[in-house]
Order: sequence, then C-alpha cells, then structure tokens
Amino acid sequence: MENQTQSTHFILMGLTDQQEIQMVLFVFFFFLYLVTVLGNSTIVCVVVTETKLHTPMYFFLSNLSCLDICYSTVILPKMLSGFLLAHRRISFVGCITQLHFFHFLGSSEALLLAVMAYDRYVAICNPLHYPVIMCRRVCILLAATTWTMGFFHALMHTVMTSRLHFCGPNIIKHFFCDIKPLLRLACSSTQLNLSLLNVVTGSIVMIPFFLTLLSYLYIIIFLLLKVKSHRGRWKAFSTCSAHLTVVGLLYVPVLFNYLPPSSGDLPQRDMIATLMYSVVTSFLNPLIYTLRNQDMKSALRKSLGRLLITVRIQILM
Repeated sequence: MENQTQSTHFILMGLTDQQEIQMVLFVFFFFLYLVTVLGNSTIVCVVVTETKLHTPMYFFLSNLSCLDICYSTVILPKMLSGFLLAHRRISFVGCITQLHFFHFLGSSEALLLAVMAYDRYVAICNPLHYPVIMCRRVCILLAATTWTMGFFHALMHTVMTSRLHFCGPNIIKHFFCDIKPLLRLACSSTQLNLSLLNVVTGSIVMIPFFLTLLSYLYIIIFLLLKVKSHRGRWKAFSTCSAHLTVVGLLYVPVLFNYLPPSSGDLPQRDMIATLMYSVVTSFLNPLIYTLRNQDMKSALRKSLGRLLITVRIQILM
C-alpha cells in the first residue's frame, strides 16, 4: 500500500459523452441555474424587506431559499464547465470540498423541512400559543441547529473519505463528487464509510422524513376532528400545500438514491435521481412557494411596484 501512488485528481464522467448534445445541455442547465439563483434570491429579498412576512414561516422559507442557492451552486457551475471543456478534471481537494458542501447543504435542507412541518403543526393545532412557542429566539435556534447538524454530518463524511487511499482508476461515474461513486474508486477498505453512509446519513434522511409525516398526520387529524367547516379546513391546509409539494419532490428521489444498496452498475439511475432532488427541486421551490402563496404573491407585487417607482425616479433625475 505504501508504494502505491495517491491520485491527485479525478475525471468526472458527466451526464453524457455525446458531443452533439453538450451545448444543448449547457443552455438548459444554465437556464435552470439562472432561474434558481434569481428566484430564490427574490424570495430572500422580499421576506427581508416586507414586514408582513416577518413571521416564522417565511423566516424558515428564506433559509430554505439560501440553502437552494448554495446547493445548486455546489453542483451546476462545475457541470456547466464540463459541457464546454474536453476534460472534466477536478482536483482531489476540490472533489472532497464539493462532497462536503453537497452533504452539508442537502442534510441541512432535510432537517429544515422537518422544522417547517413542525412550524405548520404549531400554527394550525396550537394557534393561541404559537407566538410563544415559535418566538424569534426559538426560530433562530432551530435554524442554527439545522445548519450546524448538517455541517457536522458532512464533516464526518469529508474526514472519513479524505483518509482513504485512491490509487487506481480515477474516473468518477457521476457529474460531481458524490460519496458513493467516489468510494468505488478507493483502494483501501470502505466498510466503515459505507456503514456511516447507511446508518448516519440514513438517519439524517429518515428521521426528519418521519417527523414531517408525523406533523402532517397530527394536522390532518386536528382538521378532521376540530375544524367543522370545509372552508376552514381548506384554508388551514392550503398553507401546507406548497411545503408538502417540496417535501415530495425532495424525498422521493433521495429515498430512491440513498436507501437501496449501492448500485454500482446503474450510474445513470443515480445521476437522474440526484438531478431531481438537487437541481430540479431547487429550481421549482421559488415557483411553488410564489404561485401557491397569496401573501408571497402580494408582497412580490408590492416589491416590484416599489422597484419600478425607484427606477422611474432615477430615469427622470
């Protein structure tokens, strides 16, 4: 083992090796990235500037938008450069860094969605105590906890992966440095890494998922038993519809990708699932929360109106 050479870089296989569709994919994913950044940045700016949206629900939504901006930035710029360059090379340090931030932001998002489900549970099932339970200090603490837990979860994988020896083939069968395809290239034992992936990452995925389902189970039972009017039930549940849609978009491909045994012979399946929960979900989140939320649409119109007035004043001056 000591006489073997450590790989200093890796080659990303990418989505396809067909040169004729590289530019088409570049334009498509550049559009997705542009809309993702602009859409999520707009949500953050509107939530910050509109005092009407200074509530726990929109505070957590702005955190989700920040995560989505960073999440897509970890993956898409490197992917876009790969469509234009002949070789999709990434250094060992760059690969480990990409792996760290991908798992940091992804696990933080899973935890944050569970926090957002709890927020809806308190708001609907215990509205009188909602301002006390979800006070500003508690909201900041919950958000900080999700980011911190995500960071240390990713740090565990980063440290354990960086300790492995890579001496053989250096072609990663993926469009970025994900942990499963990277572990397949290691020359040393990856048993501990795979155990941590199955147990710790599995817990990070499943526990928030079940807590989210539990929160909505309580909400549904409460609405059926306590709220008599159909209109009241629909109004209460409509505040949860956007969040439920996002949960479904995230968890279906995540469960499909990480919970089954490692699928070394199906890299295309893994890549499609990863695209769904990392790129497509981040792209759709602003549209879902904007189009299905009257308060957000109203605040967005007000912000755009103020912006147009400011632009006109500047032009006249």
